[in-house]
Amino acid sequence: MKLFLKILGAIVLLLAALYLLAWSRSSKDYEPEYGISFSQEYAGSLGLDWRVAYTAMLEELSPKYVRIAAMWKQVEPEKFVYDFSEVDFMMDEAAKHGTKVTLVVGQKAPRWPECHVPQWLDYGQEVSKEHLLSYVEAVVERYKTHEALELWQIENEAFIHFTFGECEGYLEDAIYEEIELVKSLDTEHKILVTDSGELGLWRKAAKAGDYFGTTLYRIVRTPGGTIINYDWLPPAVYRWKAFLTGVDKETFFIAELQGEPWFTDGNPTNTDIEQQELTMNPERLQKHIDYANRIGAKRVYLWGVEWWQFMRTQHDDARYWDIAKETMTH
Repeated sequence: MKLFLKILGAIVLLLAALYLLAWSRSSKDYEPEYGISFSQEYAGSLGLDWRVAYTAMLEELSPKYVRIAAMWKQVEPEKFVYDFSEVDFMMDEAAKHGTKVTLVVGQKAPRWPECHVPQWLDYGQEVSKEHLLSYVEAVVERYKTHEALELWQIENEAFIHFTFGECEGYLEDAIYEEIELVKSLDTEHKILVTDSGELGLWRKAAKAGDYFGTTLYRIVRTPGGTIINYDWLPPAVYRWKAFLTGVDKETFFIAELQGEPWFTDGNPTNTDIEQQELTMNPERLQKHIDYANRIGAKRVYLWGVEWWQFMRTQHDDARYWDIAKETMTH
């Protein structure tokens, strides 16, 4: 028993020492470049004219980088019938403003319901993967020479080993065939693969692409509504995790930095502002940005621009928009 207690005490002391060391290595500002993720579908769900919101983002916030998705259900609403009008608009507007685009393709794309597949798709069919690859090929062929394109992102958090979102039937192993297909069609642009910051192991995602992106959510609600935060976690932990999984600092991105409230059952249109501010307020947004600066990632994409526009136009609150603008121009 005494030996057990000694070993346990040594382990506790070691963990405490590592924890203190992590905080001591978390003070440096690495001055990452900032970009913004945008979802036309989410902007529309907030009652915004998404084209106006997207253009305002480009014109007023002046991001050097944006991350958008060629969602399968929108690009191919009918089998073998493609509609690129929405993606064309976003790509062309980005080019007009000198903004470089990371374009997401695959079954999973940023924003709920995570899997953005067309209604006509039947995952039970043997040809479901063929349909997926045909859609990916169509997107790549259309945009591989577009002047705004900088990177491809294949799937979104493809290697999370639990069901999140409406993704029944998700073809997890298809990502490798998607990557090989994109590489064969476009030798000029590199590939980004993402994983969850706290719940992902990173190793598969880090090896799959040329760039690795982690999500970073600092305060969340459990399914039961309880609020928990990760303020206790030192920024250096993410940098060490990247190092241990073989991610080079020059190819290490934060693909989603939380800049909006966390919802369980509700959404911004039916939740009191006071409740929303429990998981996002101007002080917390600035705190998240300061935290991301100390991680050591090369680039950070802010998450929540649709909500900032919603707050600005429908609640006369431009504080989040102004913080983002200051961050983009810093």
